[in-house]
Amino acid sequence: MSVGLCVRYDRGLRELAAGMFDRGVGFRTVARELGVPDEAVRQWSYTYRAVGRERLMDMGGGRAAYGFDTRVAAARAVVEDGATKSEAIERFAVASRSSLDRWCRLYREGGEEALRPGRRGRPRGSGARGPAATREQELEERVRRLEAQVAYLKRGFCCFRGLEDGCWQVDGWS
Repeated sequence: MSVGLCVRYDRGLRELAAGMFDRGVGFRTVARELGVPDEAVRQWSYTYRAVGRERLMDMGGGRAAYGFDTRVAAARAVVEDGATKSEAIERFAVASRSSLDRWCRLYREGGEEALRPGRRGRPRGSGARGPAATREQELEERVRRLEAQVAYLKRGFCCFRGLEDGCWQVDGWS
């Protein structure tokens, strides 16, 4: 079982941070005052500047969806036009810097086409393959698997008992 390391901060803490951003306090000072890691507060400040106080309060509710044109325009502004990522975040109302970072990387690697939405879900043709096996074929496959398993266990038993390599005759086994 895995344990999530992502910590979610409550709305009240983000409200305090937004009030400090309103007064022009920097993210490091806000982080120190609230006892929150710098990176989390930096992300809050990007979100606050890009899409405002209300979106900052709603963080953690779900992922924002951006159209193809928005992704291309934001990536082009950073990669080709020389805009800073902070400027692009504000101009195109991108709530997450990591999204913009990914779009810029994809745009550099493959141009506009790399930012087109891809197919979602299971790939075509990944379902059942060929006609169903007959009962006889299923039993033959099961016998092959069981024979391989027995051979594997016999070999492990020989190694455990310290017998020479390749010993297949152990205590009456054949």
